[in-house]
Amino acid sequence: MAKEPEKRGGKREGKSKSKDILKKKKFVPKGAPKKQAPKPKGPSDEIRLNKYIANSGMCSRREADLYISTGQVQVNGQVVTEMGHKVKLTDEVKFDGRRISPEKKEYVLLNKPKGFDTSTKEETLHKSAMGLVANASKYKLVPVGRLQRNTTGLLLFTNDHDMQKKLTDTGLMIRKIYQVSLDKNLKYEDFQKIEEGPTVEGKKVRIDAVSYVENAPKSEIGIQLSSNRNNIVRKIFESFSYDVIKLDRVSYAGLTKKDLPRGHWRHLTKQEVINLGMM
Repeated sequence: MAKEPEKRGGKREGKSKSKDILKKKKFVPKGAPKKQAPKPKGPSDEIRLNKYIANSGMCSRREADLYISTGQVQVNGQVVTEMGHKVKLTDEVKFDGRRISPEKKEYVLLNKPKGFDTSTKEETLHKSAMGLVANASKYKLVPVGRLQRNTTGLLLFTNDHDMQKKLTDTGLMIRKIYQVSLDKNLKYEDFQKIEEGPTVEGKKVRIDAVSYVENAPKSEIGIQLSSNRNNIVRKIFESFSYDVIKLDRVSYAGLTKKDLPRGHWRHLTKQEVINLGMM
C-alpha cells in the first residue's frame, strides 16, 4: 500500500509556490530619495513675439522676425527689435503701426431686448447685454457703440479693436434704421421738418429717410440716419414735443434682424464681415 506524502503545516510538499511569492523586490538603498512623477506643465501666460504676430494672421513667424528686426513692432508703446522677446496676452502690440491681437477675430450680432444696457463694467446697476453673449465666444467681446437700456434691436459685439474703432468713428457714416413708437400721432408739418433735417442741441442732423409705417397708426414711424450721436433718435422727436414709447433698431450697417428673435445672437457670415471692412 502506497504511503501518502508527509504533510507540513497542513500543506503537501512538492506543491509549486505562488508566482507572486517568487517575484523579487527591486533593491532600493536605504535613505535614497524617492523618485517623483514629473509635474504637468501649465500653460504659460507669455509667448514669443513672433508667434504672437503669426497667431494674429499678419504673417509667418519667419516674416515676423524680419519686421521685428527692422523696428516695425511696438510693445506697450516701445519699439522691440530683440529676437525671442516674450509678451503677455494683455500687452498692447502694434505691427507696422496697427494694433493686433493673437485672438481669432469674432463678430456677434445680438437682437437686444429691453432692460439691458451696454455697460462693460463688472458692476452695474442694470443688467448688461454683455451677459447675453457670454457664451458666444471664448474671447472677451465688447459692444460696438451703445444702445440705451430701453432701446431694443441690433447690437454688434467683437474683439476686433480696429473694426470697433472704425465703426464708432464720427467721420464714418454708418446707416441705421429705427422703428419708433410715439405717444401720439406725428403731425405732417413736424414730419416735414424732420425729413428736412432738424437741429438738435444746436447741431443739424442729417436724415436719410423718414416715413410713416405702412398699415399702422401715424404714431409709428420709420427713420433712417447715419449719425453717431448718442441717443439722437429720441432727442429728435423730443425736440418736437413727442415722447418715444418704443425704439427698435431694425438695421445696422446693412445687417438686419431677419431670423434673429429678440434676446438671441448669431455670428456674422464671412461676407458680412467683408462688407463691414469695406465701409
